[in-house]
Amino acid sequence: MTLTAKLYWLPHCSTCQKAKAYLEAKGVVFTLVHDIKANPLPEATVVELANGVGGAEALFSKRAMKFRSLALYEQTLSSAELLSHMVAEYTFIKRPVVVFEVDGTVLAGSSLKQYDAYFSSHA
Repeated sequence: MTLTAKLYWLPHCSTCQKAKAYLEAKGVVFTLVHDIKANPLPEATVVELANGVGGAEALFSKRAMKFRSLALYEQTLSSAELLSHMVAEYTFIKRPVVVFEVDGTVLAGSSLKQYDAYFSSHA
């Protein structure tokens, strides 16, 4: 059975490229490849992805340079504030984000262990 998925990423990000290549090598076929910089995600999509990964905190990237430059690490941000930052600035979205179409599972980040755990549970 071929796994199909949607991919939200940055095409020039080497981490995203490696994750995409790894998933393709595992047989994943991407039905949508969305560049989140060139085509910012609407709020509804960011909310949907956040809900899929377990909440805004799980989708929010604290590695973004703006996280430090805006001193967001010094604040306690609500889910609504995290979502607002992600809608306003793509760099706050942990990437890549993969949505498997067979069951709607959403994975954020480039952890190969996370991908392998998904494949093991769907073998």
